[in-house]
This record gives sequence, C-alpha cells and structure tokens, in this order.
Amino acid sequence: MRISPGRLLRRAMVGCLALAALWVPGGPARAAPSAAEAESLTFTQRYQALRHGGIVRAANSSITCRTAAVTRAPAPSCATAREGRAAANGDFDMFYIDVDEDPNTYNSSRAEVRLPEGARVSYARLYWGGNLRVGEQKPAKDNGRVLVAEPGGDYKAVLADTVVGHREGRGADAFQASADVTGLVRASGSGLYTVAQVNVAMGRSAAGAWGGWTLVVAYDKESEPLRHLAVWDGFDALAPRAEQVVRLRGLRLAERGRGSAGLVAYNGDAGRRGDSLTVSTGRGAAAVLSDAANPRDDVLNSTISAPGAASAGRIPAYPNTLGYDSDVLDLSRALRRGGDQLVFRLVAQRDAAWVGALFVAVDAKQ
Repeated sequence: MRISPGRLLRRAMVGCLALAALWVPGGPARAAPSAAEAESLTFTQRYQALRHGGIVRAANSSITCRTAAVTRAPAPSCATAREGRAAANGDFDMFYIDVDEDPNTYNSSRAEVRLPEGARVSYARLYWGGNLRVGEQKPAKDNGRVLVAEPGGDYKAVLADTVVGHREGRGADAFQASADVTGLVRASGSGLYTVAQVNVAMGRSAAGAWGGWTLVVAYDKESEPLRHLAVWDGFDALAPRAEQVVRLRGLRLAERGRGSAGLVAYNGDAGRRGDSLTVSTGRGAAAVLSDAANPRDDVLNSTISAPGAASAGRIPAYPNTLGYDSDVLDLSRALRRGGDQLVFRLVAQRDAAWVGALFVAVDAKQ
C-alpha cells in the first residue's frame, strides 16, 4: 500500500485541512466546514432504504496496551489481555497502534471492507472516536479530522461533516465524529482500508484509554433478498441502570427471515457484567442479542466481531481491543415471527460506556 501523508500533514499543521476535500455520494469533492460540537447527540436515523442488498462494515482500534500497570494483583500481562483475557483498559499503560511504518502518523490501523462480488455501494459512513484525557490531554480541535487510505491508495484528509459529540465526565474526555465517505468507498470497493490520526490519548488513568473507527457500508445487489437497511447514530454516556432506545417503525419483516445488527460503543470492558442489547419486533418477547464473542450480559466487552467464521480481516486483529466495540450480531432468533418494527434497547449496569452508532440489515416481507 502506498501511503505518503507527509506533505498533507505539514499543510494540516498550518490550517489547510479546513479546505480538505470530502467525498460525497454521487457528486464531486467539496470543501468541508468545521464541525460544531455538542455534549450529547440524540440518536437519529442517518440512512434508511428498502433495497436488494445489505450492509458490511470494517473496524479496528487505534490504541492498545503496552505494559501492565500495578493496579491490582495479579494483573494480566499485555499479551494475554490482547489475546482475549478479561481485562480493563485502566489496568494498562496504553500506546498507539501504528501499522503503516510512516513517521508522519502516530496511529494507524487497517480493516477489510468485504463486499459481495457484483455489489454497488449505495452509502458509506466512517465513525471515529476515543478518549482525549489519559496520561496526556489531546486537543479537542483535532476531533473532527482523520486520514484515510483506500486499498492501494494514498492518505486523504476526511473531516467530520456533522456535529461532533464531545463530553467530559467520569474521568474521561470522550468524543465521536463521523463523515460521509460514499464516493471514496464506491470508487475503491473491497479491500483493506487504513485510518490514521484518530485523536486519542495514550498513557494510563483510572478511566483508561480507548479509541477506534468503524466504516459502515450499505450496498445494492439485485440477486440478494429485499432488505430493510438503516443506520442510526448519536453520542451519549450510558449511565448505570439507564438505557439507550432506538426504534424503527413501519416495517414489514419476513417471518423466519434473517438479519443482523451492528453496534459501535466505547469503553466497555471484558468481564464486567451487566450490559445487554435486546431487540423486539412487535411480536413476542424481546430477544437478547448474544453470540460466542458477546455474552448476553456483557455485550460491551471490547470486541470487534461478526457472525460466521469468515469474518473480514484486520491489522492488527486483537481479540480484546481494550475499550472499543464494533460488533455485528445475528437477528435471526428475534425475526422468527416477523413483525412491523425493530426496537433496540442497550443497557449498561456497570461500565462507564459511550454509545455511538447502530445499523441493521433485515429481510423484508415481499
């Protein structure tokens, strides 16, 4: 992969990123305005369609452990934590993931967009976020900018095109930003995408360091089933015994249909029970979503996962991301009786977590 951001980054230092080109669906590049910030953003629908097609996603974390901290005995080693041992990010001195071997970037990671053969991208959105306050304090002015390289391409500046969620509390300084990258992904297709310069802080604190990115891609393919496709996003803390509710009404869901739901969240810890994601369709009891990677009472457990054995690739591919969740969960059990709505409820009893995005693709009744 050819990645040469040096000139671009030097220009960024003197403010030219304010004029960086953004890709927009079906249109030419345009100059991006500077995004405003808000402490919380109500979950709203970003995209909805009834199409023959589906949704895929690529995701990775931007920071991981370096050494175990002397906070409890015995503390897990960094290596065993990365490989899936239950551990919290606050147990470690955390440092940047940087896979591109380019001295001009301080963090970078890769993940694969795996589109079906013959599919056409209809919508793509990139989400990124993290904690700005750990052993260091990162400047909030950089929340709304990242670098993205498509498969085989050079870095391009991407700026947030909507209000950035940014909130201090619980010992953290958390944010999430997002941008429409439909044109870029439509032109580039499947392969490994690299995202760099996610504004996350390194070091150690009780709140812990976390950060990462998720690229959500909706596609059309006539030979696939007719499906309801939807993407919601927002930004808010999940308080103990509180819930985040997302509703999609007016659907015609196929009985015994198939579907999946994806969730993006920050600062969940593996092994700290008490958080769950349920879905109801208007027929029968709500179903608790879970799988081998996500226990029914620990869905916010620092994993990037998807149903099936042939999941998309990541570099690096740590089983425990230490504070970043981007999971895709099977909805088939919830869809057995069909229904006319989808109501998701995310509850966190213990973790001081933030939720950022939810997306679904479910079979429609024809």
